[in-house]
Amino acid sequence: MTVSMRTEGPVAIVTIDNPPVNAVSQAVRQGLVDAVATTESAADIRAVVLICAGKTFVAGADVREFGKPPVEPHLPDVILALEGTSKPWIAAIQGSALGGGLEIAMGCHYRIADKAARFGLPEVLLGLIPGAGGTVRLPRIVNVATALAMMANGTPMTAQAALQNGLVDAVVDAALLDEARRLAEDVMTSALPVPILKRALPKYDADAIAAQMRGIAAKARGQNSPVAICEAVQNTLTLPADVALAVERTLFLSLKEDPQSFALRHIFFAERATGKSLVNQGEVPPSLHNVGVVGGGTMGAGIAAACLLKGLHVTMIERNADALSAGQARVLDVLGGSLKRGLVTAAQHQEITNQLEGSTQYSALSDVDLVIEAVFEDMDVKHQVFRALDTATKPEAVLASNTSYLDIKDIAAVVSNPSRVIGLHFFSPAHVMRLLELVVPDGASALAVATGAALGKKLGKITVPSGVCDGFIGNRVMSAYRRACDYMVEDGAMPHDVDAAMRDFGFPMGIYEMQDLAGLDISWAMRKRRAAGRDPSERYVDIADRLCEAGRFGRKNGQGWYGYDGKTPLIDPIVTALILAESKRKSIIRRSFSAKEIMNEILIIMQSEGAAILAEGIAGHSDDIDVVMVNGYGFPRWRGGPMFLRG
Repeated sequence: MTVSMRTEGPVAIVTIDNPPVNAVSQAVRQGLVDAVATTESAADIRAVVLICAGKTFVAGADVREFGKPPVEPHLPDVILALEGTSKPWIAAIQGSALGGGLEIAMGCHYRIADKAARFGLPEVLLGLIPGAGGTVRLPRIVNVATALAMMANGTPMTAQAALQNGLVDAVVDAALLDEARRLAEDVMTSALPVPILKRALPKYDADAIAAQMRGIAAKARGQNSPVAICEAVQNTLTLPADVALAVERTLFLSLKEDPQSFALRHIFFAERATGKSLVNQGEVPPSLHNVGVVGGGTMGAGIAAACLLKGLHVTMIERNADALSAGQARVLDVLGGSLKRGLVTAAQHQEITNQLEGSTQYSALSDVDLVIEAVFEDMDVKHQVFRALDTATKPEAVLASNTSYLDIKDIAAVVSNPSRVIGLHFFSPAHVMRLLELVVPDGASALAVATGAALGKKLGKITVPSGVCDGFIGNRVMSAYRRACDYMVEDGAMPHDVDAAMRDFGFPMGIYEMQDLAGLDISWAMRKRRAAGRDPSERYVDIADRLCEAGRFGRKNGQGWYGYDGKTPLIDPIVTALILAESKRKSIIRRSFSAKEIMNEILIIMQSEGAAILAEGIAGHSDDIDVVMVNGYGFPRWRGGPMFLRG
């Protein structure tokens, strides 16, 4: 049964068992209504414990029901039924209480949680708002500002924070059900607490809340659901609770049919589907206790920190003692930032830093399971590293390159057993960005691929498989639309026109702002290396090269496509003059481009390059391209990705 009930003396134990995450399906809703009716009519039952089977409490709605006609009982009515019982209901929460799960828990009279439990209303991530009273009840418990932040960000709250904010009545380290039963026995003779809907809102600063809502709307960059959350909370502040509930439901149902919600659901499922082929390799990867990282620059340090933060032992290799010292310092700086932000405790930080070793000798990698190379993007340098790794590592160790563009097959050619070489393309900053492209060259062993996938899972990455081509999935698409943007700039647009169009579309920054942030000298070096093999018939825009020749490398030295006042980009007349001069030199008659024209051109190029990537088998599914562009390149999540928009 999806919802079952048993009694232990005067306490009824109601259990939801709807694997894998106890989602609030119609069967669960009906089961809860039936349990309310049964326990209310049984004179010998004096309290009820609500618990879930498996590792988690209810972790949200059943998204499989989205797009289908709603079937009674509706969740708001279920929660009102729980809230209106004459006997105390105690929600016993393990794992995650998310979305409708937290709304159900708030409908109970008491909440007790395992110390590892987490609580959240993340509907915003699917283009929705809480639809069963979350925007009305949560602000009455944890205070308005905290509730607003939780719902607008979709970020869960820890059990300890939930206790401090009054969301739960107790956090336990012992057997959850036993403790919940004891609480039920303690409260069964007491008067029921005032229902949440009848409680007054905690005091709040109206000006501060208004400012918080303005910040949420600005950060939304066109996404509707964060703004709707603000509207729903504003209703909670100004309307009677029952009216606010009704308006919340109307907003929720409207957003369910919003194209943005369809797009967000698409990317939600796409992220969970991508990489599934990687786990069916017929090989069990090693336990991955020890990994090596070659290179202590920004990427190498970020990769090392990502591994350390997930409990791995890391050995860093650098070319000399000074470079090694600098690389380890970068890693420690990242780890120190995690400590300052409270992501790790002082004890954890000490334990993590103890797991970092360094050497200038490749022989230090003799016992690692996996090595990730993160050195300069030059094939000769990569070959030197992999020749050294080939002799220094054990034969079964997997060798991975973090290259962004270079041919993994060429890199593997210098290894005696090329089948153990794969690509692991991390995105910067590697300890923050969730995307990982796992590049699989022809001939890669099942063990190598399974090991790469296991690392991605260990690090909490969204691991997308890619074939071998110039730039793999993400950088190949990005290079294509960057060229299109350069053409438009040479033909009449200005960098700030392109960037503004992209920001208005929902990107956090435009392509030229992004280049300035990354550093123009990096891509300049790559273009110079490729110059000899460039097709002479291909249109080539020299403007970025001219900027670099003038010493303009981006934010790092305060001048690139823009001038800078601190971090603020400013239109630079020197750049404008250079662009106009280049157009004139090529006898191009410049014309204006509207924001719509700019974005249409960018999307067309993204989609056509994506289609080519699919046709060549570089990506296995169009959804993989969407996942890469959303998680690695700032494509607005609420638009679903370029291939989703293509239809």
